Amino acid sequence: MWTPPEARGAVTDTPVLHIEGLCRRFRADRPPILEGINLTLRQGEYLAIMGESGVGKSTLLNLLAGLDRPDAGRVVLEGADLSALDDDAATLLRRRAVGFVFQAFHVLPYLTVEQNVALPLELLSMPQPERGRRTAEMLDAVGIAALAKRPARELSGGEVQRVAIARALVHRPRLVLADEPTGNLDPRSASQILDLLRAQIKSSAGAGILITHSRTAAETADRILVLDANGLGPRASA
Repeated sequence: MWTPPEARGAVTDTPVLHIEGLCRRFRADRPPILEGINLTLRQGEYLAIMGESGVGKSTLLNLLAGLDRPDAGRVVLEGADLSALDDDAATLLRRRAVGFVFQAFHVLPYLTVEQNVALPLELLSMPQPERGRRTAEMLDAVGIAALAKRPARELSGGEVQRVAIARALVHRPRLVLADEPTGNLDPRSASQILDLLRAQIKSSAGAGILITHSRTAAETADRILVLDANGLGPRASA
């Protein structure tokens, strides 16, 4: 498996993400969906967040990526307070520093596998030779190099998920956010995808957050937190 040249194996004390007093509400006459959320994620750390439907897990991911803004509190990514950035600056930081594995994958069906994976590098205006090299390396890392020229619409579900993971990691982001990436897979395929995601996060210089309903999936992470009406905290002992 390909390993980036700046690879790190262990969790360090260097913070990648810091959340302080985060609050988000959508209606003034309703309680906030998120309130008083605090978290520090360090370089090399892979975190799982569990919680029931509707508690705000996807809302939290959108705030962490700068796709939404909190009503109170702050999200600091790589030392930058996202709330203090204008839309253009937040977009540039997100393109460079964040990799998303969406629950619905959002792979473009009429592009080839390699075109899908290369999209983040194109958005960063990376020169073609380097873009091609990195794309090829990542396709090899996730085990789909032989599918590079195939249109994404011809892939199986498991292959599409590998494309989504490769696309999320190809630009070597500091923060990987994965929203239920194995929700519709059989147990064997889910295990392969989770092992792949963890290995790639651990082989980079970044950190990752996995949102999941599955205890089995969550246990692949370094630690597990639960999001509920009381906030974000450690999982209760069984």
